[in-house]
This record gives sequence, structure tokens and C-alpha cells, in this order.
Amino acid sequence: MTASGTLYEIGSGAQRVTIAGVAATLLSWRVDGTELLLTHAADEVGDSYQGKTILPWPNRVAAGRYTFDGAEYQLAITEPARGAALHGLMNWVEWEPVEHTGTRVRLRYVLHPQYGFPFLLHFQLTYTATPDGVSCTLEATNAGTRPAPFGAAYHPYLRLAERADDVVLDLPAASYYRTGEDLIPLGKEPVDGGLFDFRGGREVSGAVLDTAFTDLAVDADGTARVHLGAPAGRTVELWADHTHRYLQVYTDDAPGSGRPARAGITVEPMTCAPNALNTGDGLRVLAPGESHVEHWGMRSPAA
Repeated sequence: MTASGTLYEIGSGAQRVTIAGVAATLLSWRVDGTELLLTHAADEVGDSYQGKTILPWPNRVAAGRYTFDGAEYQLAITEPARGAALHGLMNWVEWEPVEHTGTRVRLRYVLHPQYGFPFLLHFQLTYTATPDGVSCTLEATNAGTRPAPFGAAYHPYLRLAERADDVVLDLPAASYYRTGEDLIPLGKEPVDGGLFDFRGGREVSGAVLDTAFTDLAVDADGTARVHLGAPAGRTVELWADHTHRYLQVYTDDAPGSGRPARAGITVEPMTCAPNALNTGDGLRVLAPGESHVEHWGMRSPAA
């Protein structure tokens, strides 16, 4: 037991992965002995939601208020500076182990109804170490008697260079969300050759990003692929299946622990847009008894 909960080690060949039980956190991913994540020690709380599984909604809900199925709800404000309810309800809960083998760990958590979110959801998450990386599968089930809103995201911080500026980012997104100072979307804009156009790959190079992207180019099976790398360094492919039509990119400009800014970069697969509890943009509504399954992962073959 640690501050991050029980630790689960899995691996395959040169790939070594550590999952922490609190928030089903991807705490460490090492390839050939090199750590690819900007992470924290297991006995530290960490900051900026490093590695966490974000449920049952990602990103921000404006003023923590939303209307669903004819009823109005108020969530706790967890980001006071922006007056928002940020990153769901499960960042500090311990998931229970279901299975743990040399290459796989499966965890579960039941989210019970509460003020502001009176829905009963059952989650089961599986991390698998593969010969070239790590993959993740989430199954979400509405275990209640009424429809339930649902969204998910994952928060891996990658550290492939000393600073995010040196990372080459190839992001297959045709649109981004314009926001106000509270980072709530005001509208969708084409990237078309501007600051937010990373199609084909270019260095992050000073771009300040806490930005949601959408309209992703995908493979025939609906998979979106993001490529990141550094000069003369290791490359990473982050992939997300058809259920993840949104990506949030953050250049770590305001770390909460006093560590240097821009030491890493996150590319967060999301199943819905920020503020989706209000806008419905990508929000999934699960009927009683209905399940939703999603997959994502990262690849970085051994040398």
C-alpha cells in the first residue's frame, strides 16, 4: 500500500508497466529501462492528474452545473480558479483488483449515486503489457434503473525530451475548440495552417496548449493515431479507437508541485468534448443495463 494505492507490475519483453490502484493510474511505463512518462513517486500525491483514469466525465463542467433528463444538477467546484467541476469524481478512489497476471491487470470500481451525479455506474478497466507497448480497455455499465450520462478520458504525461518544446507532434486533427479564459469551449475552428495545426508533424516549439481537438483522421477501422518524438530520441504512437473522437493536448505549463514547467506533454484520449454534460458534444447516455467498451494504448518498440 502506498499513497497511490496498491501497485501492480506487469510486463512483456522490454516493456515494464506499473499501475497504481488510486484512479487506476498509469504510474510508470519503461522501455529498455527508460521511463517514458512524466510521473511521480508512488508515495507522493503527484500533481496535474498525472496518469489518472478520468471518470465519469472528462475535462471541465462550466460552473459545475448541468441539466440531464429534465433535472438540474450541481457538482462540487473542484477547480475554484475557473469555477469548474474538473475531471470527474474518481481521482482519489482505490479500484479493486479482479485479475493480476504477468502481462495484465484488471481492476473494478462501482460509482454509487451521490449529490450532483445520482447515477449508478460499474467500471472495469484492464491494462495489458504488449511486446511493443501498453493497451487499455474500459467497460462501463449502467447498473442503475435510469439513463446515465457518461464520458471518459486518460491522462498520460509523456516525457520524451527535456522540454515539451523539443517534441515533434503529429496530431491528425482538423479542428480545435476555441475557449475563453475558463477553458470552456466557445466554438469549434479549423486548424488549417495555424498555431494548432500539427498534421504531418512539427515541433511544439513554444506553443502553449491546453486545447481540445476533434475531427480526427482515422484508419479504416476508426483508429486515430498520434505520433510524438524528439530529435535522436524515442518515438511514441498513441492510438485510440473509434469511441475516442476527441484529444486534449496540454503542454504542462502550470505544474502544481513546483517542478519545472513544460517538462512533459499530455495527449488525452477523450470520449466527449469539454463541458459535454451541458453541450452533449460526444456525451454517451447509457440506458439501464447498457455497457460501453473502449480501447486505447501506446506503442514504443524496444531497441
